[in-house]
Amino acid sequence: MAVLNYICIAITIIALFAVGIAILLYRKNVHKTMKTIQDMIDTAIDGNFSERVFDESVLSAVETKLARFLSICTVSSKNLLAEKNKINELISDISHQTKTPVANILLYSQLLSEYELSQDTSTCVKALSAQAEKLNFLIQALLKTSRLETGIITVSPRRESVQKLLGAALEQMMPKADAKGISVVMEDTVTHAYFDLKWTSEAVYNIMDNAIKYTETGGSMNIKVMAYDLFCRIDITDNGIGIAENEQGKIFTRFYRSPTVYTQEGVGIGLFLAREIIAAEGGYIKVRSRYGSGSTFSIFLSMDT
Repeated sequence: MAVLNYICIAITIIALFAVGIAILLYRKNVHKTMKTIQDMIDTAIDGNFSERVFDESVLSAVETKLARFLSICTVSSKNLLAEKNKINELISDISHQTKTPVANILLYSQLLSEYELSQDTSTCVKALSAQAEKLNFLIQALLKTSRLETGIITVSPRRESVQKLLGAALEQMMPKADAKGISVVMEDTVTHAYFDLKWTSEAVYNIMDNAIKYTETGGSMNIKVMAYDLFCRIDITDNGIGIAENEQGKIFTRFYRSPTVYTQEGVGIGLFLAREIIAAEGGYIKVRSRYGSGSTFSIFLSMDT
């Protein structure tokens, strides 16, 4: 009986040992397969993916399907990049070809305005000049965004005063605010953050421009700065028309304009450019708004490199 017990114990130990080895081998195979898949994804991200030859196991079948999927994605990504580059080249060509004609239209309209003209003619000249300015702004904005997207223009964040940034943006904005009787309240700050002063002041100006544009005469715009551990937050709050909830995810896309503001001047490029600039610096923009109750745009700038 004792011998039988010893045999049973031995068989159990051997069985447990075999199960342990089987589990280890299974884990090793799974780890190997996962490592292969991870390597495939990494090479696909780097743009160097090429399909391999696998055996007939079930896991290899999964690898093969994943390889085909990544291969298709790589081709699609390259095609999208090629199309994007073509669009950016086209924008650059358009900008180059239209630079001189637009400049001439602006020059001649300015010369015409210096003559004594009838009221109707003077109105036409002013309209011509305004539309030429709008066209010039659109072309330059498109050129800036295309160069940012392709890396031709790069932002160079460095530690700067946030007060200096807001002052630079407000210097451009105040004539428009004064013309509409909009009060601007800004709290002084000693906060510093990392950003490119030239490009970031343009991004902040674009957001302020929207606040002034879509706020009724006699309204207000408030600017507040808060410093956190990782980010500096700049809140730009207005009491304007606000943004409907279903549109808040669309306003940062290129050329998007809400049907409620079609009568206002604009081309729908300012917020898109602002987001591109802030994102290129490692920051981000959020918006809180309710239609009819104003908006708050929050810009988050990195506090560290």
